[in-house]
Amino acid sequence: MAAKGPRENITLECTECKRRNYTTSKNKRNNTERLEVAKYCNYIFLAVKPQMMADALAEIAPILKAREDRFVLVTIAAGLTMETIQEMAGGNYPIIRLMPNIPASVGKGMILYCSTKTHLDEMVTFLHIMKEAGRFDELAENLIDAGSAITGCGPAFADMFIEALADGGVACGLPRAKAQEYAAQMLAGAAEMVLKCGQHPGELKDMVCSPAGSTIQGVRALEAGGFRGDIFEAVVAAYEKTKEFYVEKLELPIIRENYRESRDDYKLDLQVGDIIQLKFLKDRFSHSLIIVDKRYSSPL
Repeated sequence: MAAKGPRENITLECTECKRRNYTTSKNKRNNTERLEVAKYCNYIFLAVKPQMMADALAEIAPILKAREDRFVLVTIAAGLTMETIQEMAGGNYPIIRLMPNIPASVGKGMILYCSTKTHLDEMVTFLHIMKEAGRFDELAENLIDAGSAITGCGPAFADMFIEALADGGVACGLPRAKAQEYAAQMLAGAAEMVLKCGQHPGELKDMVCSPAGSTIQGVRALEAGGFRGDIFEAVVAAYEKTKEFYVEKLELPIIRENYRESRDDYKLDLQVGDIIQLKFLKDRFSHSLIIVDKRYSSPL
């Protein structure tokens, strides 16, 4: 393979003032949009894979630094904290961190978010702009990964449940299309009841289960098959993938890892830069991710 020559510096012209005042060696001549977005937009979405984020931000960092007006960086990269994004971008910029899910594509998403350095009016405007994507909920950053194990991975679990219900309907004689429609609408309706009625799902289940009726027999079969436990373990397994992501994908060095027999849990300490340290805790019932600032030796 022939050796690649040095990249050519390209001068970019502002689309408004027409000044040719930005140069780059990373963009192709026909792909200047990213730099233009970084120069003018109030909300800059960082929709790249986590392992690509550093390079993407390094490319636009000079433009961000040169801006005199306020702007907000919006990241949807899994596993990258807001502080990490600020470090990569080279400034203490306002950040909104989003964890969307695939139902957002039809306006039914459950989107988790947290923010730092943002103003109230910026958040109000942002949430208004994004409202068609679905329901938004603000969550502490150290709980984002746990929340996304349900909201991000959950649609796949729900789709499997719909498919299984439809299979059962087909086995009972229903056409496939009708069985799938019935299952999907039933699940959507049941979810809407949980959201609007405010009752515990167990209460709503009991409302459907008549003594010695067909529903309670179906529930008995699900319990015998380990349905509840399987869903529980699926969520935990999705969350445990976070550890692999931090260590193997982000290549954060492990400071220490130990099993505490007295508490029956594991503790994994990861190093992020010279100051910030992550403590990943796991026991039989819960998981937590704690950010520790070693300057103060206490959780942030």
